[in-house]
Amino acid sequence: MQIPIRVIPLAGAVMFATATFASAAVKPASDAIRPIEELLKRPLLGTDLTWHEAGAFCDARVPRMPEVKTAAGWNSLADALRRDVLGKVVFRGAEAKRWREAKTQVVWCETLAGGPGYRIRKLRYEALPGLWIPALLYVPENLAEKVPVHLAVNGHDREGKAAPYKQIRCINLAKRGIISLNVEWFSVGQLRTDQASSASSVERGPAEGFKHGAMNQLDLCGTSGLAPFYLAMSRGLDVLLSLPHVDSERVAVSGLSGGGWQTIFISSLDPRVKLCNPVAGYSSFRTWVSFPGEIGDSEQAPNDLATVADYTHLTAMMAGRSALLTYNAKDNCCFAADHALEPLMQAAAPIFDLQGQASQLRSHVNYDPGTHNYDRDNREAFYRFVGDMFFPGDQAWNAKEIPSEAEVESKAALNVELPADNLDFNQLARAAMQGLPRDPKFAERNPTGARARLREIVHFHEHAVTAKQIALDDGANGTTGFWQLRIGREWTVPVTAFARGTPKGTTILLADAGRQSLAAEVKRLLDAGQCVLAVDVYGFGESRFAPRKDRKDYATMMAAVGERPLGVQSAQLAGLARWAAKELKGGPVRLAAIGPRTSFIALVTAALERTTSGGLNTQQAMLSLKELIEKNVGVNERPEQFCFGLLETFDVPQLQTLADEWRKSGRQ
Repeated sequence: MQIPIRVIPLAGAVMFATATFASAAVKPASDAIRPIEELLKRPLLGTDLTWHEAGAFCDARVPRMPEVKTAAGWNSLADALRRDVLGKVVFRGAEAKRWREAKTQVVWCETLAGGPGYRIRKLRYEALPGLWIPALLYVPENLAEKVPVHLAVNGHDREGKAAPYKQIRCINLAKRGIISLNVEWFSVGQLRTDQASSASSVERGPAEGFKHGAMNQLDLCGTSGLAPFYLAMSRGLDVLLSLPHVDSERVAVSGLSGGGWQTIFISSLDPRVKLCNPVAGYSSFRTWVSFPGEIGDSEQAPNDLATVADYTHLTAMMAGRSALLTYNAKDNCCFAADHALEPLMQAAAPIFDLQGQASQLRSHVNYDPGTHNYDRDNREAFYRFVGDMFFPGDQAWNAKEIPSEAEVESKAALNVELPADNLDFNQLARAAMQGLPRDPKFAERNPTGARARLREIVHFHEHAVTAKQIALDDGANGTTGFWQLRIGREWTVPVTAFARGTPKGTTILLADAGRQSLAAEVKRLLDAGQCVLAVDVYGFGESRFAPRKDRKDYATMMAAVGERPLGVQSAQLAGLARWAAKELKGGPVRLAAIGPRTSFIALVTAALERTTSGGLNTQQAMLSLKELIEKNVGVNERPEQFCFGLLETFDVPQLQTLADEWRKSGRQ
């Protein structure tokens, strides 16, 4: 231990609080805190260290493709993977299971004339009770025999089902005798605007209720937010397969970008799909580590998916059926061909070979225009694949696109009437949070059992801690130590330690704005006789990625690989507290946090880690996790607060009860 200070026990002098810091009587003058500001600005981590650590943390947990030697062996494994993804991820939670059992309700609306050889029927169907999806059915004229069907899914195109490239694809298939269902996606097209009539829904503004980060509000309540996405697709298949003249052995799905993700997800998990063409829509989780700008929305990285399967597995699960993987050479959005395609082909090709169906797995790379598109070249590759797989030997089949631009309808013309009270993610979460936590007295009645459950929910792991002091500064504000704390084998945390004279106690200080913002609070605590450890846990300050287009936070991916950002952050903070209590020999330490995010991290840590029983002081803290739902907060805004099922057992008062119990019991 190299900080030349001695810390004495708190002797009950620090009051336990959760509301706000005691304000200093006189605001420190800027010249008094400027030296502290400069000390807090000193970088302690190497360039991109946290980024590399987070990538390695996630990569190590992504499942690799197994070695499989027989087709039967793979089929058995694929069936198990399918059951586990559906049961443990997609339909997790009692409410999601109830939605799964609901009947598909369909309302048919007007019919449009369409163009030569087809007509368009408007309809809406329920993805789950009360949540309706508008859709368009492109029906070839004069159907006399069974024909293939095609589900066309959207990406993040604002035009949704009215996007011209999507209409042209459906029109071309209809002119070739294939029925297409063109479905809307959440937060685009007609579902960009909330349909509910309540004032609270209107206040959310365009697309807010269906924004994809809001699906995690359902996760917080213990119901899979992924379920509505999956059901919107599977119910669409229900609609198609209920039609007359349908050949159930020729069912295709295709889509661009987010529609590409939908395509591989529904196709791999629903054996009714016989052919899929995902376009620039997904890659392996391991590819995300190398290209984190491609880390997808919440639905692409749902809680715990990668504890069961990677997208390599999902691609290989198309073996026995047909898959065309399309990517763009110069993609200006995501999933460029040069890095996204090959890992998927390497994983899936051997499995298709085992099935004796190597020709049924193909790839297509678009070079003109090569950007993020499902334009003519990509569409013609799809038509060609459909012809080879669904119409083998048909000499009349022509993959050249039939000019149809003049038949593209306006967005308004394609609107489908929806109920005024159509549900969205936020409304579903508002209903789900009622009556939560289920047992409000659990923490009070059984703190030991409650802590065990909390550790399980946030995936809290206790790690060994090693410390490295990289610099020491003696100045007017006392002694300042600059530390790197190694938490286990995976994380390095920066700590700036301040001490003046003989401290009365130790306070660990953190903030949403990072430790560089804490100069005034550091001075106040130093003046109050505290040794102050200013820290940036994962996601904050120096432990936060630089805001660049090619860098996204790994928080959703952490949840996908079976961990939780909150567990990582609280483990880092708890490790620092144990180190401080041992090395500074001042007894239990106090936690202090400024901001709703770090205040919550501090509260969870105080509930779990006994060495933090010296006290908890917070500013701007949430009073309830339900605020996230009431204010329609997305996971991208506060990723650590959306632990799956947390609100089922714990809200802020229950966490406070556990933190209080450490102090009252006096356990050390």
